[in-house]
Amino acid sequence: MPMNSVNTNVSAMAALQNLSATQADLSTTQTRINTGMKVASAKDDGAIWAIAQNQRATSQSLNAVKDSLQRGSSTVDVALSAGETVSDLLLQMKSKALAASDTTLDTNSRIALNDDFKSLRDQIQKAVDNADFNGANMIKATASNATTVMALANADGTQFITVAAQDLSLGSVTLGGASGISATATIGTATAAHNMIATVNSAIVNVSSALSKLGTGSKSLASHLTFVGKLQDSLDAGVGNLVDADLAKESAKLQALQTKQQLGIQALSIANQSTSPLMSLFR
Repeated sequence: MPMNSVNTNVSAMAALQNLSATQADLSTTQTRINTGMKVASAKDDGAIWAIAQNQRATSQSLNAVKDSLQRGSSTVDVALSAGETVSDLLLQMKSKALAASDTTLDTNSRIALNDDFKSLRDQIQKAVDNADFNGANMIKATASNATTVMALANADGTQFITVAAQDLSLGSVTLGGASGISATATIGTATAAHNMIATVNSAIVNVSSALSKLGTGSKSLASHLTFVGKLQDSLDAGVGNLVDADLAKESAKLQALQTKQQLGIQALSIANQSTSPLMSLFR
């Protein structure tokens, strides 16, 4: 290769290559600073990007799981509130039945107690009928059955948290069936009132058991919702560890590359001037 040539400037070529490499690194660093990510697309690091995308998919799917758990929890909580009302009404009904079992009551007193009892009885059904949340009622019998909550438990939709429905309607098994506290139950006589005491006692026990099951289910939903929130946070943090840029490191690198760029431009300028002495040979 000629030592002195105007056609081939090896020094300029080397300087240009180094400057191009520096500018490429500088562009990469500036992109990382602008986006805050060291792996913003598949071309940055295909394997890491694929792993991050899979984890993002799981994290976003957990939003649907959280929504399902929250809906289920709200449905159960509404049922619990209505169920507690039913339990309180049963306590009052027992008091009325006990008072009406007194054989020395006059007719007017018995009628008054029976009217109170029937009013409380009807309030039970009203409380049950209105225990709806988003069209679901866990304590009211329908054509098939009361609504059983099945909330999503994982991002794949293969696991569920189930809270069984508890029918508290008048005439339900929980309230003693047709011969128990039905829509026609009364305490119009001392005998009927005496028999109703045992019926109401049994209903109170059954309703308490049903509410205990609903309460346990509500607690399970709330506990799993907390877990899913923590899991989602961990996944997001893991994705950040994979793709987020260390901005302090990138800032220091940016300063170094900018200096290197200036030096590269200066080196290229010097290399381009290396052929100037040849002009003196032709003067």
